[in-house]
Amino acid sequence: MMKKSLPFLMLLVLFGCAKNDPVVPPTPPTPPQPVKPLITLPAGWKLNSSFSATFPTDIQVYTFDSVFSGRKTRAYCFAYQSANATVEFKPALASAAKTPSQFVLDEPGLVYACINGGYFGTNQSFSLIKYNDNVLAPNVKALSRPLGSGTATYYPTRAAFGMTDTRSPDVKWVYSIGSGNSDVYAYPSPSPNLLGSAPQQVPDAGFPVGGASWKVTSAIGGSPVLVYNNQVNITDKEELIDINNSSPRPRSAIGYTGSGVVLIVAIQGDGFIAGYDGMSLPELAALMKDLGCSHAMNLDGGGSTSMIIGGMQTVKPSATGVERPVVSVLMIRKK
Repeated sequence: MMKKSLPFLMLLVLFGCAKNDPVVPPTPPTPPQPVKPLITLPAGWKLNSSFSATFPTDIQVYTFDSVFSGRKTRAYCFAYQSANATVEFKPALASAAKTPSQFVLDEPGLVYACINGGYFGTNQSFSLIKYNDNVLAPNVKALSRPLGSGTATYYPTRAAFGMTDTRSPDVKWVYSIGSGNSDVYAYPSPSPNLLGSAPQQVPDAGFPVGGASWKVTSAIGGSPVLVYNNQVNITDKEELIDINNSSPRPRSAIGYTGSGVVLIVAIQGDGFIAGYDGMSLPELAALMKDLGCSHAMNLDGGGSTSMIIGGMQTVKPSATGVERPVVSVLMIRKK
């Protein structure tokens, strides 16, 4: 009998074993897991990944387009976990006013979000701007207001939102004491100024009660406080701020939750998009509280309201539909 060749036997062994091997089905791909919101979203709010598709999962965007407090409302909320060490909270001041979009274009690196800052006039900030322990501008230190048949000088403690060196957010009423601007004092309640009444004394280390040097590395000012210690607490009268407080306008605000999630909000208004008139300050405070803010404050609003997320505009700038140049913004950027 003819002997079978070695190659033939090897093929026989290979194919003989192969046909008896169990068939192992391919492993199906793991389906993507749904992203869990950083906060409990109130009714009407939705996680919107079109703005944040390339962001880390602890940087999110929520949108609202429904009725709030009986008013048709369009709102955008940028949220991030303040403990994230790869994210920088960066207030910025310009020597000449420019749009938030231009701030983003001029900023090196990746800017996740940018919103208009505090109050200003003719290339001068009236609200606190502090970055990396350097005070670039103080909150306004003195205001002239009517009193009787004349005027009087008032010294308001106004709102500011700060971030400590351990990335803990904080909202306080603040005042830059002394002749310089670097010693920013924070108070647990505002100086009790009131229009029509005699001005309170100039704030110092002992007044208002409980003041202390504010240990934040970066901060942005605004006015007024909207939510404090988990309660709606609008201190517009004490802060001597009148910004169409009870009328619907575009609004900008910032706050944080008890778990350290920072929420930055912009509200469409002024009817540039038909039907969206904006919000009053009480409505804005209620919205920030509804989002879970334990503390929140108002930023400059009206025609200044503008927020850029992932390079895209959110609210349509009011009145003319064109962004207003501003002197300060808050940027949230990649470190």
